Amino acid sequence: MNNKNRTIKIGCVGAGFMGQLAHIQNYLEVDGCEIVALAEPRAELRDKVCQRYGIKRSYSTHKDLLKDTDVEAVVVVVARPNIGPIALDCLNAGKHLITEKPMAATLEQAQRLVGIAERKNSIYSVGHMRRHDEGIQKAKEILDKLLVTNELGSIVYVRCHAFQGDSYCNADGHIVTDEKVPSELEEWPIAPDWIPEEMKQDYAWFLNTFCHDINILRFLFDVTPKIDFTRLNYQKGRVVVFNFDEFVAVFEGGNSTSRTWDEYIEIHFEYGSLKIIFPPNLLKNVPARVQLFKENNNHVQSLPQSNWSWAFRRQAEAFINDIQKQEKPIASASDALDDFRLIENIWRAELNRIGQI
Repeated sequence: MNNKNRTIKIGCVGAGFMGQLAHIQNYLEVDGCEIVALAEPRAELRDKVCQRYGIKRSYSTHKDLLKDTDVEAVVVVVARPNIGPIALDCLNAGKHLITEKPMAATLEQAQRLVGIAERKNSIYSVGHMRRHDEGIQKAKEILDKLLVTNELGSIVYVRCHAFQGDSYCNADGHIVTDEKVPSELEEWPIAPDWIPEEMKQDYAWFLNTFCHDINILRFLFDVTPKIDFTRLNYQKGRVVVFNFDEFVAVFEGGNSTSRTWDEYIEIHFEYGSLKIIFPPNLLKNVPARVQLFKENNNHVQSLPQSNWSWAFRRQAEAFINDIQKQEKPIASASDALDDFRLIENIWRAELNRIGQI
């Protein structure tokens, strides 16, 4: 059905910290949708969240929620190893779906999920919410125009910097209980089987932490680069050199305990630069900042302004809109397959560098 005015009834799976603050609260405010059910294995948390947010139906498992014929779309926010199995059940049930990123741990897992979504004709979006950031979208428009007009010449170098720190901004107000998540929940492997056992946790951490940056690099330049160099053996400071044919892009990222958020992309042209400064994930209503510098006679620097908006809210709005219009999401699961290909190739290059392949 293609009807922009109809209400999409959604079910939420997972009511933890991110589930409440970044997802449930946003879908409650989005026009055109209604949260009709919640699945959460922790009974006290489930009851309290339903009471606070006025969710009328609750289930202890996602499988019970999927039997609810009112639920047309599902929002899954659970621990990373549990996302894949739950997503599989949701897609097999014919539901539209959005999950947190990454949607799986390996390309093979992700391809399995996307294949089912395509057969079921389901809208399947992944929580790369930065693609919905108004500042990043504005920067993409500016970049596309610069590449057409050649006003600043060719791109000569790109720097992607991700030493992130604390993304939670002391967010509070969510419901917390002493309950533990059941240990018997189904999990999928956290890494490809060709990753050495002692490196699988590190691969999973890299995938979870930096898939946003890799996804946005691909989004900005509309291409998946090749890999010239990797050095990943030091978790607090890693380097990947990407080859975009006409220029190189250096990714530098690490694990920071700073309270600040230090994440940006700089695009250097022959005669200027474009910089995109990312906000912390839970800093509400603050989009990415954009800085444009032109090396002309006046050496002009401009700061293109976006509205006060939050990527998580815009992501929720887009998911509902995509279902209503039956449109492919800007952060579709099928597009994210290229993230997995690229990240797995990064790790193959690293294993080759250190003699593990």
